[in-house]
Amino acid sequence: MGNLSSGASHLDTEQLALALRSGIHRVILAQEDLNRINVFPVADGDTGTNLSVSLGAALAYLANPGEKHTGSFLAVLADMLLDSARGNSGAIIAQFFQGMSDSAENVSLFSARTFANAILLGSDYAHDALAKPREGTILSVIAVFAASLREHVSIDPDISIGTSITHAAQKAGEALVRTQEQLDVLRKAGVVDAGASGFITLIEGMKDFIVDGAFTEKPNLADTLVRDGPLNTAGVETSLTYRFCTECVVNGADIDRRKLRERLSDLGDSLVLAGTKRKAKIHIHVNEPEQVFDLAREYGEIAGIKADDMQRQQHSTHDGIARFAVITDSAADIPDEEMERLDIHMVPCRIQFGDRGYLDKVSISSAEFFDELASNAVAPTTSQPSPGDFRRHFQHLASHFPDVVSINLTPGVSGTLQAARSAAARTNASGKVHVVNSQNASLGQGLLAVFAAECATAGLDIETAMAAIEKMIPVTTSFALIRDLTYAVRGGRIPASRKIIADWLRLTPVIRTEADGSLSASGILPGRKNLLPKFARYVAKNCNPDTELHLAIGHAICSDDACNLQELLHGRLPNIRKSSITGLGSALGAHGGPGSLVVGVQEYRAPETFS
Repeated sequence: MGNLSSGASHLDTEQLALALRSGIHRVILAQEDLNRINVFPVADGDTGTNLSVSLGAALAYLANPGEKHTGSFLAVLADMLLDSARGNSGAIIAQFFQGMSDSAENVSLFSARTFANAILLGSDYAHDALAKPREGTILSVIAVFAASLREHVSIDPDISIGTSITHAAQKAGEALVRTQEQLDVLRKAGVVDAGASGFITLIEGMKDFIVDGAFTEKPNLADTLVRDGPLNTAGVETSLTYRFCTECVVNGADIDRRKLRERLSDLGDSLVLAGTKRKAKIHIHVNEPEQVFDLAREYGEIAGIKADDMQRQQHSTHDGIARFAVITDSAADIPDEEMERLDIHMVPCRIQFGDRGYLDKVSISSAEFFDELASNAVAPTTSQPSPGDFRRHFQHLASHFPDVVSINLTPGVSGTLQAARSAAARTNASGKVHVVNSQNASLGQGLLAVFAAECATAGLDIETAMAAIEKMIPVTTSFALIRDLTYAVRGGRIPASRKIIADWLRLTPVIRTEADGSLSASGILPGRKNLLPKFARYVAKNCNPDTELHLAIGHAICSDDACNLQELLHGRLPNIRKSSITGLGSALGAHGGPGSLVVGVQEYRAPETFS
């Protein structure tokens, strides 16, 4: 397989690629253990997932690098890892390999000395990438590993790579143990630093191949790990100063990374700025992700934007109540208090106004979206989350829960469901991901996500819960009142001729979700006055009067109308068990515009009745 003996004096590209693959496979195998001990800088249990996703993105290239020159090979690898880096440790590792790449620019194959030099520069780069480096972290372990390699080469210039890496790995392992005493949060939790442990796992996998030819195959965690309940995560849940783990890539001609880092430091904490003058990766914890993206745009084109909710991740990994995790895409409209109460996770859709992109409900609120929609001459485009967006969330949740239920937008209007299914098939964790076609959108989709989460907290097992969710899909419907067709015409959803006819005849369409998951104009309200009573009457006529109902109302910056509609519906439907009001998101709002109202109706059934 291209392995070399412990006494070999050089390490070529093929052997280095194999060693890296073996090490990355070890990290993937250890990801749930790394998640379990992740308490610094935030106890959100995602270090193992982030390292697995970050490093795992390079596996296809490492299997067939097609590059014999070590320096050129590392340049491609470093660039790839910069793009795929996720989380604090992922960004640090990416910058570590950037340092190795720069050191090896003119190196055709590694000797023990050039390998030590590359690791040392990688350590320096990793340290310099942090605004506030801390001892007792991955940086400390990398530094010890680098110093040990350099020391042994200095003592014995003829030392083999296998011997030097064996000694250095041992020293780094000792440094890992010391991290527990270097940071109070680690000492209190009784664990070592998760990022540092991930680095040691990578190095150990590489060492065993280099020294003994022991290659670790890529594991299938669904077959190798089995858990009946949520992962027991170390540490305790704490109130976070900054809620969103925010990342993006900046592509520019001459990025002033020093100035960029100084300005980013004022926005949050846990800042890691990796990369080069041409491409920089930002990782930072903030409360307003859009501030980060706005600043980054001043330095070049941005891509790969993401913002993960660490507060929700932390709570779900420490709560221990839910039998399984529930996640949905941001096409679902759900009141914030329900999202918080039930720990419902969300994958944001993408919104584009011209050349400016946003993460739906994360970097742009519903109110901000409709303000922009009304003032911007450029019609927005909305796009589904990518399979990669879904996979990152699935990977994290499936490493903490035996099952993950994803409630997704109807395929009748978007490819979101297929993206979720693709991601679920590629998720490598012990938990199983169940992707559900809600056959609904907006408030109806949100009602199904809420019901699924209530099943989880009620203690239903996954088989019973999935059967219950399937039974609730046919009794869940969404109705939308579109008062102005201007935005549907701008977005290309309907031809301008239909708006002309509707305006001339003073007709207002009502859209609803059908049994097959499609959206259709199922009704017409005559006139433009007294629309709320007419809409309430239309919804009531289409509800089952013989069962209790759960209603959810969404509004496009017309909260007074939503409250009035809620009162009207309660007057016509005395069988309403509960109802709620929330701001309407972009999924329907982009085509309905300000003033739109959506009602989600679901026949009420308590989860306990299915058990």
